[in-house]
Amino acid sequence: MERTLVLVKPDGVQRRLVGEIISRLERRGLKLLGMKLLKPSRSLAEKHYESLKDRPFYPSLIDFLTSGPVVAMVWEGPKAVEAVRQTLGATDPLKAAPGTIRGDLGLHIQMNLAHGSDSPETAEREVNLWFSPEELVTWKAADEGS
Repeated sequence: MERTLVLVKPDGVQRRLVGEIISRLERRGLKLLGMKLLKPSRSLAEKHYESLKDRPFYPSLIDFLTSGPVVAMVWEGPKAVEAVRQTLGATDPLKAAPGTIRGDLGLHIQMNLAHGSDSPETAEREVNLWFSPEELVTWKAADEGS
């Protein structure tokens, strides 16, 4: 099973879309292993987006992620990274397909409601950055065979 990080960004929390986003990921068949509400420190945001440090939008991205509360979650499932990214839709909500979270609910490329890891390798790094092993709960769903 693959794990991935999902962040409901400050705009998603402020618009009260946390439940909608969780619901869509659950209906997709993914399993929630950990979740917490926090206001990210500048240091955490910089570590999270360190691969984008040389991009011109980096400072505004850090300012945005640290501007308010974020819901950080770890999801698990077969090809979880790909499944989450499909469910979220394209980074630019105006280019995201209808039926995706961003396509249905977003309008702005930076305030695009949520973050999902872009590869299994990135997911592992991000999960370890946002969560300690003790904060994740491994469990078996009733519909998973014995």
